[in-house]
Amino acid sequence: MHKFNALRQQPQFLLLAMAFVMPVVFSVWVALLNNFVVEKAQFTGAEIGLLQSFREVPGFLAFTAVFVLLVLKEQTFALLALALTCVGVALTGWFPFEIGLYCTTVIMSIGFHYFETVNQSLTLQWLSKDKAAHFMGQQLAVKSFASLLAYGSIWILMEWGGVSYQWMYMLAGGAGLIIVIGLWRIFPQFPQHSTQHKHMLMRKRYWLYYALTFFSGARRQIFMVFAAFMMVEKFGYTVGQVSLLFIINYVFNLLFAPKIGSWIAKVGERRALTIEYLGLIGVFISYAFVSDPYIAACLYVIDHLFFAMAIGMKTYFQKIADHKDIASTAGVSFTINHIAAVVIPALLGIVWLTSPKLVFFIGAGFAFCSLLLALNIPKNPAWGNEVRKNPFLWANDKTVLKSAR
Repeated sequence: MHKFNALRQQPQFLLLAMAFVMPVVFSVWVALLNNFVVEKAQFTGAEIGLLQSFREVPGFLAFTAVFVLLVLKEQTFALLALALTCVGVALTGWFPFEIGLYCTTVIMSIGFHYFETVNQSLTLQWLSKDKAAHFMGQQLAVKSFASLLAYGSIWILMEWGGVSYQWMYMLAGGAGLIIVIGLWRIFPQFPQHSTQHKHMLMRKRYWLYYALTFFSGARRQIFMVFAAFMMVEKFGYTVGQVSLLFIINYVFNLLFAPKIGSWIAKVGERRALTIEYLGLIGVFISYAFVSDPYIAACLYVIDHLFFAMAIGMKTYFQKIADHKDIASTAGVSFTINHIAAVVIPALLGIVWLTSPKLVFFIGAGFAFCSLLLALNIPKNPAWGNEVRKNPFLWANDKTVLKSAR
């Protein structure tokens, strides 16, 4: 009992608990989505693209989180947003038609994006700079374990138990909501070490972080929407097969994410992100030409593993940021991340109807832009050393942008 009381007084354990709940619920929504919309709502690439664009609209509006913080504490806001995500997922199976799916998706997405915004802010505030990368790796491992639990449950309950889409969604959302209520009661309100700005905030010296965030959002849509949709439409993967593929993804994350976090802390953000983007260029080009379902599955797993290196973007920002800017910038960065995300799924959904290959070539282009930006990260990012003077001279780490506090 004493050990339990000691754990509940440490904010990192609340972060890990929330990191468990979100993927348990959201992974069920993701894993079932493509099969659900094709089988029950007869979606094509155009409808799935539009649905994903609707899903990203709340992300585009994530900057409004800073205004909610005028009346709610960040910890309370995070738990409320997590609860709303659970409700949205629980309702999904009851509306197997186009308008209904759009509505439940928006409800789920509002909770998801507000939670991710505030959760990122709390993580960067509550963790020291020297421990942040390793802890984010631990968070990814916890998320991977939660996702494995979700996908394993789908495989057992739906493939072997005959559970319907409707009740699978209800089970995931309901269980998540019960856990959130438990977290609300168990953990105290943790103090914040600095008062966060409660207004919209964009600083010139954060421009590189903003640009990396923008292309990350654009590139992520190719993976989230079209790589997954390809598995179902082109290769005919069943719900069980998609779930098994996701299980493999998260086994890799569970095994390697903490090591990736420690590795990023050792080699630095620039090198880690450079390797990530080079790898993603190769993966996206390969997607365009793949014709074997097993090779496609391997590419999907490699793609997912590369995204674990995105920890480097967050730790880069933590090293250059004013601590008071973190909450406001988290909201702004999520909005920037979703500028392209709101438009790209719908537009590329139309492109998909005539040329799926072109969709993946565009994704490779986004990864190339990210690579050029990553070369601008200095070897030792810090206040006053946000950007390199010449990104093509590896020994030169002088800043070109300096702003007064």
